[in-house]
Amino acid sequence: MQFPDNLKYTKDHEWIKVDGNTATVGVTDFAQHELGDIVFVDISTVGKTLAANEIFGTVEAVKTVSDLYLPIAGTVNEVNADLENAPESVNTDPYGKGWMIKMTIGNLADVNNLLDAAAYKQLVGE
Repeated sequence: MQFPDNLKYTKDHEWIKVDGNTATVGVTDFAQHELGDIVFVDISTVGKTLAANEIFGTVEAVKTVSDLYLPIAGTVNEVNADLENAPESVNTDPYGKGWMIKMTIGNLADVNNLLDAAAYKQLVGE
C-alpha cells in the first residue's frame, strides 16, 4: 500500500495535496482497497462552500456506498470528469488519475490538523 509523504490524510481515509491556496482531494489507497471495485463516483457539490468533515459526495463500490468527507473547509471548484467514464481509476491510481475534486482552501492553517503519512500509516495499522 502507498502512503505518499507529500500528502496529508484524514481519519476518514481522504487525502489532500496542497498547492498554494488550492487543494486536490481523493480517497487513500487503503480506502479504495477496503471498498473494493469502485463503479460510480457521485459529486454534486461544485461551487459550494463546505465546512471540514462535511460530505462532498459518495463513492459506490460493488457491495457498498461510502460518503466522501471534505478534509478542510473550502469551496469545491472542480470534479474529476474522467471518473464518470472511468471510476476504476480510483482503484488503479488513487493518488493520480483517481483524484476526485479540486478546491479553494478556506483556511490554510487547517491543513496542520490533518495526519501526515506516518500518522496515517499508524492509524490503518501499516
